[in-house]
Amino acid sequence: MQYRRFGKTNQWLSLFSLGTMRCLASPEVATATVQRAIALGINHLETAQGYGNSEVYLGKALSQLGIDRRQIYITTKILPLQSGTAMAQAIETSLQRLGLDYIDNLAIHGLNTWDHLQWVTAESGWRQAVQQAVTAGKVRHVGFSTHAFLEVILAAIATDLFEFVNLHYTYFFQRNQAAIALAQQKDMGVFIISPADKGGRLHTPPPQLEALCAPYSPLELTYRFLLSNGQITTLSVGAANPAELEAIAPLVDQNGPLTEVEQAALNRIEQHQQQALGNHHCQQCYDCLPCPEAIHIPEVLRLRNLAIAHGMTAFGQYRYGMFEQAGHWFPGNKASRCTDCGDCLPRCPEQLPIPALLRDAHERLQGKPRRRLWG
Repeated sequence: MQYRRFGKTNQWLSLFSLGTMRCLASPEVATATVQRAIALGINHLETAQGYGNSEVYLGKALSQLGIDRRQIYITTKILPLQSGTAMAQAIETSLQRLGLDYIDNLAIHGLNTWDHLQWVTAESGWRQAVQQAVTAGKVRHVGFSTHAFLEVILAAIATDLFEFVNLHYTYFFQRNQAAIALAQQKDMGVFIISPADKGGRLHTPPPQLEALCAPYSPLELTYRFLLSNGQITTLSVGAANPAELEAIAPLVDQNGPLTEVEQAALNRIEQHQQQALGNHHCQQCYDCLPCPEAIHIPEVLRLRNLAIAHGMTAFGQYRYGMFEQAGHWFPGNKASRCTDCGDCLPRCPEQLPIPALLRDAHERLQGKPRRRLWG
């Protein structure tokens, strides 16, 4: 396993981190998964207070395996709370569940809106509680996780209050590259959230995408795309059991730039997308926003892009079904709410027929509504 410096925390984290949101079948499965992760060289384990029994199961695993606390780093996440008393108690609760004297990294869980940012940056009891925990040695470093629009993420990074950021960024969603670059300027660690699942359900890719990625699997190529970016510290692997960690075993030392063959495969994917979508290819500039009906136009059209170009319809349905169901974790209304007002049309540099494309996307992607696993 190769390791990278996690920004100003000065922690050297493994290229892959174990995210424990799905390690919940039983305490025994969670312990076996942690054990396999550590055997692979993973030294960063990530959980959250909001992930059901995740903290409890992780705490039991650490105790049963007798892991040297100095050789691993634990990150947990706590929702932004306005009350200092509530925040102080939440930190104590996480420590008790994990069975730890200190948390290496505390992340504000879901800094997703301008209101969240205002709460977190205000001089309040909430901030005082976090600072007191740091002073007391109960928390070593503070960062944030986010599902926000890029502008909110950039503003949060610019506050200089945080030492690391957990965010979404994959080959099929590169919108947040500017946030990663700013984080590096600020010497912040960068943790990529769910690149396999949110990156396209790449554990079960469609045949069309598999053919384009050959001789690599879509998952392997995505991991290599991310690891070739030296601004990124570590990638989350949300394994539900030890077997799901085997996909990363061949990649734990793949710390270098893309090879010519890898780059050629990525170029092939891009060229095919351009050809498949023609003059209906949304380039993800976001100039069409805001929408009067609160439709997240770029994300709807991104999912349409992937469905048409790469056969990723199942992934598109999975994500599209979360609109109107997940609040600030996945904001925006479904494309069916389009009224043909035309506000977006003059703002689109590609001159796309956006209302027609929204209707087409809805027809392709509508399915059963979905909620987040934890909400």
